Amino acid sequence: MAELSPDRIIETGLAFWSSKVLLSALEIDLFSELGKQPGNLNEVSQRVGLHVRGAEDFLDSLVALGLLDRVDGVYHNTAETACFLDRNKPSYIGGILEHANIELYPVWEKLTSALKTGKPQHAIRDTENDIFFSLYESEEKIAQFMRAMSGYSRASNGCIARQFPWSEYQSFVDVGAAGGDLAVQIAGTHPHLNGIGFDLEEVAPCFQKNIASNQLGERLCFVAGDFFCDPLPETEVILMGHILHDWDMEKKRLLLKKAYEALPAGGALVVYESLIDDDRCENSFGLLMSLNMLVRTQGGFDFTGSDCCRWMKEAGFRNTRVEHLQGPDSMVVAVK
Repeated sequence: MAELSPDRIIETGLAFWSSKVLLSALEIDLFSELGKQPGNLNEVSQRVGLHVRGAEDFLDSLVALGLLDRVDGVYHNTAETACFLDRNKPSYIGGILEHANIELYPVWEKLTSALKTGKPQHAIRDTENDIFFSLYESEEKIAQFMRAMSGYSRASNGCIARQFPWSEYQSFVDVGAAGGDLAVQIAGTHPHLNGIGFDLEEVAPCFQKNIASNQLGERLCFVAGDFFCDPLPETEVILMGHILHDWDMEKKRLLLKKAYEALPAGGALVVYESLIDDDRCENSFGLLMSLNMLVRTQGGFDFTGSDCCRWMKEAGFRNTRVEHLQGPDSMVVAVK
């Protein structure tokens, strides 16, 4: 019998140490600075404003975590951090980590309270307003949230652009389009498609800026609306990326029904999330995401692929399938 060790327990319990080191590095824009020019301890400390007491331990912790390289005393980005955490590159995905640092880290401290009360732990937990009420209260917060959603979803968006049989369709609507990364990747990969980004009016400037910068204004447009109150635009394919998990069961069913009504016969609905595996024991990210919905939303929760297929059939869809995208994300495709 193998000797028991407490190492995994201790490492998990103190995982916030390494998490906060990464988030603080992003907060001081360390990776972007090193992207401009590597440097030794004194040079890097001066450029990003580190105090002498903790600077060496901080930078060497990032080396030990595999997030920086150090060669002859000079600190460099790794290949991964150079690609994904240098905000001067189009491949930057740090928006989701910025969001985690600002919005998620404080409320996760109150997970125990959420588990005991069933209530979200942000500032509006005792009102009927959803989390978007606070996320959309200023242009700065909207822009930050759009960066977060684009960074979090970019890899899966690319998979959807490549994997879904787009040659069979001519049009699509991205419901809850945020900054438009999914629409841009689909339209950029398939020149025959025309698409709509459907979201609240506050999101329009971010979406339109992204479309313009990618020169897709002739095939992509933004339609403002509330997907609970307004009908969804009619189209051949409707996409909902990281949307359903924000809401309770009643609202999930409403959105699926509205998607069904907006599609023609043969039309498709694509829902993608960090789906929990059917046995609920492998995709820890999906389960933790569901706890994130607990601390952040009034009634949201994540779900399995089988759950989603069942709900889609209850809404009227005839064929459903689950396809893995990347990492923890999978998509559920339903045909009317």
